[in-house]
Amino acid sequence: MAESDRIAALRTLALLGPSGGGKTTLAEALLKAAGALPAAGSVEKGNTVSDHDALERRMQHSLQSSLMHFEHQGLRVHLIDTPGAPDFTGQALPALEAVETAVIVIDAQRGIELMAQRMMDAAAERGRDRVIVINKIDAPGVNLPALLEQIQATFGRECLPLNLPHAGGVSDCFFASSGPADFSSVEAAHRALVEQVVEVDAAFVDRYLNDGDVPATELHAPLEQALREGHLIPVCFCAAKDGVGVAELLAVIAKLLPNPLEANPPAFVRGEGPEAQPVEVRMDPSRHVLAHVFQVRADPFLGKLGFLRVHQGTLQKNMQLYVGHGRKPVRLGHLFALQGKTQIPLDQAGPGEICAVAKLDELHPDAVLHDAAEDEHIHLAPLNVPTPVHGLAVAPARHGDEQRLWDVMHRLVEEDPCLRIEQATQTHETLVYGLGELHLRVLLERLKETFKFEVKTQPPRIAYRETVSAYAEGHYRHKKQSGGAGQFGEVWLKVEPLERGKGFEFVDQVKGGVIPTAFIPAVEKGVREACASGAVAGYPLVDLRVTVFDGKHHSVDSKEIAFVTAAKRAVYAAVREARPVILEPIVALEVATPESAVGDVSGDLASHRGQVTGTRSAVPGQLIVQGLAPLAELANFQTRLNAMTAGQARYTLALSHYDPVPPNTQAQLMAAHKVAEED
Repeated sequence: MAESDRIAALRTLALLGPSGGGKTTLAEALLKAAGALPAAGSVEKGNTVSDHDALERRMQHSLQSSLMHFEHQGLRVHLIDTPGAPDFTGQALPALEAVETAVIVIDAQRGIELMAQRMMDAAAERGRDRVIVINKIDAPGVNLPALLEQIQATFGRECLPLNLPHAGGVSDCFFASSGPADFSSVEAAHRALVEQVVEVDAAFVDRYLNDGDVPATELHAPLEQALREGHLIPVCFCAAKDGVGVAELLAVIAKLLPNPLEANPPAFVRGEGPEAQPVEVRMDPSRHVLAHVFQVRADPFLGKLGFLRVHQGTLQKNMQLYVGHGRKPVRLGHLFALQGKTQIPLDQAGPGEICAVAKLDELHPDAVLHDAAEDEHIHLAPLNVPTPVHGLAVAPARHGDEQRLWDVMHRLVEEDPCLRIEQATQTHETLVYGLGELHLRVLLERLKETFKFEVKTQPPRIAYRETVSAYAEGHYRHKKQSGGAGQFGEVWLKVEPLERGKGFEFVDQVKGGVIPTAFIPAVEKGVREACASGAVAGYPLVDLRVTVFDGKHHSVDSKEIAFVTAAKRAVYAAVREARPVILEPIVALEVATPESAVGDVSGDLASHRGQVTGTRSAVPGQLIVQGLAPLAELANFQTRLNAMTAGQARYTLALSHYDPVPPNTQAQLMAAHKVAEED
């Protein structure tokens, strides 16, 4: 097979959307219909290909993305099943980096949920072709015409049905110009599809206006253009559990969805920030290698397991490659395709293929594997992922395991861009941040089950900050004499507030050499250490300018350590006189709740220092309440929601900004810090 034919025979898809929509069941149905499985597994029985982790089987939910593939009518289809819970957005989003088509799966009973909206937006932002699959069409009480209208109202009139339900099956509306349907009509749907597709090509518009129709078999090129531009978002119907519409979906994948040569090219750039320049990547197996690591998995037996999409060149087993900015090449000793947890060895993988590599410690998410040193600065434009704001302090259950805890946690956190780990400088705690309670609970479960590591946890730590609200000066003379050479350094400085979000500025206004130039870096180091540790409550100082303007030195006793200490103490003195303010994180949240509970949810937010900023419709009978609230007030918010809505409400949040805490809270935090210092 010619290389261009091999690439043209590839299809890559990611199944995305809310938890419970049936993505895993749909993946099983597709594998069975294509002959890759003798029988479809079930989430309830815990025998699906994609949910192969013990924790996933126990919870009966996907918790991480899983790779699969199958052959169908001469095509090779790569499929990624992703988790749908909002807490695992960081596991789902990277799949968009590896595929041409995002398939958004919507539950016909529950309708459009928040994760469907998020994944549609993310796929559009990334330039992916989008397809909506309405699953569970055979469920009792569904109103498919109303749901289709709601999809078009939410995502645009370009969402048009490729098929329509009929008598326990589905009728094609693209290639067929007539046929039976349970609602609407195949004729009307076919006409709408053709009109939508021909709009992207003036020549086809003329043909359509002159002839009244254009055969669908001649519309492949404009169809692919319409999909690339988001001018058409096909809607398909199915009931994956019973196999209804699955064969028809396979036909859509084979005949209508893009191969890697037809989709929007990946957004590779060379360089960083505003200076970054776009890089053209060609689906040419003979060119130098560019393969993107879109996800990394920590495996206790295989070490780092990296999921790759090959964009250019050919990966070959045992070849030498560079990882991102790495200057030392590594050997690709293990190359394979994945069918869930099953590894299928590969000798090579060409452009458009999705594969995996193992036992490369140098791998990291978003790295680009390449075989030319000059490509070290090539990378994909970064994904826009939610900011983790739920914090938890973790410590090893056994004394002495602190370093191992850090190592293992770092491996797990590296799998998910929405997890973050850090070491608190003041308390020496290991802090992990995620998107929610479930996110962190699953992380701890994996730590225990996969790595056999027991930990102790403490309540979430709120990431407070300190700042100043007025101008003030500070002074400190550090003088120490202990027999031999002593220590001497004296610093005068001033602090003043900056606009919120501006961070920190250090200004040197010392004149006349009263502090020698050689000691200015030590002064700055002391200032920065003071800002990191905080002056009044032990939280980092932000949004202030520190200006050093005077001081003294001693020709013999002045040393760097003396000026570091003097600068720190001068900052503490100045901040305490500059009307210090403690800031708390304010998060923007969206609560999906039954309409009947909107008043209760709004009242709960108001009673916890929050505010409702708006509402929008979701599915019939449900509203999205949008608001702002202090993160400190949301520690048990899901529990409160469960009580108000009988467990039917869910929320997501993202960091919005920082605001001053109430005076009584500031007094408590400062008093607690003072007690800790005295201890």
